[in-house]
Amino acid sequence: MDILNNLFVSLYVWVADLLHGLLGGLGLAKDAEAALVSAIMVLLVITVILLWMVLMVLILIWLERKNAARLQDRVGPNRVGPWGLLQPVADTIKMFIKEDIVPANADKFVHTLAPMVAMMPAVLAFAVIPWGKGMQPVDINIGVLWIVAVASIGTIGVFIGGYGSNNKYSLLGGMRAVAQMVSYEIPQVLTMVPIVLMVGSMSLVKINEAQSGWFGLQWFIFAVPVGPIAFVVYYLSALAEVGRTPFDLPEGESEIVAGYMTEYSGMKWGLFYLAEYFNFFIVCTIAATLFLGGWNGPILPPYVWFILKVYGLILLGMWIRMTWPRFRVDQLMNLAWKVLVPIALVNIVLAGLGLPIFKTIGF
Repeated sequence: MDILNNLFVSLYVWVADLLHGLLGGLGLAKDAEAALVSAIMVLLVITVILLWMVLMVLILIWLERKNAARLQDRVGPNRVGPWGLLQPVADTIKMFIKEDIVPANADKFVHTLAPMVAMMPAVLAFAVIPWGKGMQPVDINIGVLWIVAVASIGTIGVFIGGYGSNNKYSLLGGMRAVAQMVSYEIPQVLTMVPIVLMVGSMSLVKINEAQSGWFGLQWFIFAVPVGPIAFVVYYLSALAEVGRTPFDLPEGESEIVAGYMTEYSGMKWGLFYLAEYFNFFIVCTIAATLFLGGWNGPILPPYVWFILKVYGLILLGMWIRMTWPRFRVDQLMNLAWKVLVPIALVNIVLAGLGLPIFKTIGF
């Protein structure tokens, strides 16, 4: 069982030892050899994470289409590959060969930059996510603050995409996106405060370790009433933050064509599409880490527990997308400022008052 639990950590150590053995014959100083091996391992970890992110998007696209089909009494993808598994691959090939069109009056530099900026938050946030015991790319003591900081970059990417297109529908979509993302960032961040208070640290690794009791089932969502309230507010805010239905006002096709993506085609549009799934995946990994014990759980290897929790939250988001109609703009903003923000503030007060009780019972 220890072999399974530490599979990827052992693989990392084995590759690092192999590199030390290969570079040992070059006559390098020990410090130079250690620095070179460390740099190579960092590049390998980054490459593996990026490849995993792309594979994850292909899985999510297929999973979402199949779930939508089941909820709407359809079959879903079933032609390309067994059970339609290769349909996302066919869509990717189609995206690569589509023509990249830039409007004549658009700001070409900004128009090209926007999709890349929109991709950045999820890629940067992955750096501090603990996938299992000892399986975090970087362990920093301000992991929660890091996630909050890099998440705000996505707002810039979406806005400059709408602004740089020189299209009124794109600009409206970009302005809607800024209003929505800034509004829902506030309750999303406020829900993290009770967890930080209970743990006494902003390190995601320490937050995971704090939920390791009760045979791996001491999850913060069970810290009644603070945990469940924080989880619900965080999850709704996260769905709005990444623009998932019913919070997809920035790209509402019934009103503004396709919002900030109206003038995009080919792989630039594909990058925005990837960014949505990347962000959806990353907010679910954060929710699993903060509220559902992260990689903690009995019997199964830690990384298996983590993936199961993340995909459970993803399936919940897909179910919500297929069953709830889109909000109006006023309903969207009222939910953030008049409902979620006050609830999150009250929850912080409850966490502060109940902190001695939580410490007594093990949280």
